[in-house]
This record gives sequence, C-alpha cells and structure tokens, in this order.
Amino acid sequence: MYAVIKTGGKQYRVQPGDVLVVEKLDGDAGSDISFGEVLMLGGDKGVTVGAPLIDGATVAATLIETRKGEKVKIFKKIRRQGYRRTRGHRQMESVLRITGIEGAGEKAKWDGETSLMTKAEMNLRARGLASRDAAPAQDEAPKAKAAPAKKAPAKKAAAPKTEATTDEAPKAKAPAKKAPAKKAAPKADKE
Repeated sequence: MYAVIKTGGKQYRVQPGDVLVVEKLDGDAGSDISFGEVLMLGGDKGVTVGAPLIDGATVAATLIETRKGEKVKIFKKIRRQGYRRTRGHRQMESVLRITGIEGAGEKAKWDGETSLMTKAEMNLRARGLASRDAAPAQDEAPKAKAAPAKKAPAKKAAAPKTEATTDEAPKAKAPAKKAPAKKAAPKADKE
C-alpha cells in the first residue's frame, strides 16, 4: 500500500518503512507525527484519488532527526565592475520513518523497529569510528585477541665467493675521457 502526502509545499509518494527527508517539522527525535493531507491512496482495492484530499486518511511517521541539509552556494557577479559576492545557506530538514498508512478501508503497518541513529553517527560507524558518547550495540561482542602470527624462518646466508666459483676475470674499466678545457681569451684593458 502506498500514499501520496503533501507537506512543506511538496508532494511525496510513501509506503510503510520508507525513510523520508522533508522540510523542517516541529518535534523532538522519537516523536510521532501524523499527516492528514493525503492526496491519493493505492492498495489491493485499487487507487483512491482525493478531491483534493481523502477524508479520514492518515499517514503516521516517526521523527528520527532534525538536521541541516546540504550547503547551497549563492554567487553574485556583475561583470567588468569588480562586484562578486559569495554566500552559503543550509536549510533545516527533518528525517522521518513512515510507520503506517490508513484510509479507504485499508491499513498498512510497518513491523520493523525505528532506529533513532543520526546520519552523522551512521557515517562514523561506517568508517569504523564511533562517537565518544555512543555505547556499542549489545549484539556486538568484543573481539578476542588473535594469537600472534609465527615469524617466517630466517633466510640462509649466501656462501662466500671463492676463486674456484668465479671463472671470469674482473673487467677493467677504461679511463673516462676528459673534455678539453676552454681557454679564456685575454681581456683587453680599456684605457
């Protein structure tokens, strides 16, 4: 089952279990949010389109976090005048997990557990860096120390060369030729 909802001036197609990033909504992390502006429902009984909204239809969600979005750069320039301005802006946004859809005689519920782990924390864990205040999950057991690996046996020393093993006489190098030195021309004294 899916629904099309309207929030923050935009429309989103959602189904139970989806993670959705929308314009900032009021509430703390973990709070439940309900959307009453449902424009369309689709499910086993077919598609129901509102005119403009469906009466009694709701979409339930859990607020995971409120954060700043990606930076947008604003650059202004007037050519040949030496006017250049650069500014940046980060819009506040809310991350939601859709937990249920109800309306038009149908219900759909998400059975999973909503984790309140923020995107920054997920990125740290993906790189193997845990935040200082985050405790390790209970299903992660501490790793046992492995036994030290055995060292490879040392290589045998090379046998010393003797005259019997070398059949060739050492080659003598030819002396290097020196380039002839340039003679400096005598300087004429200016009087």
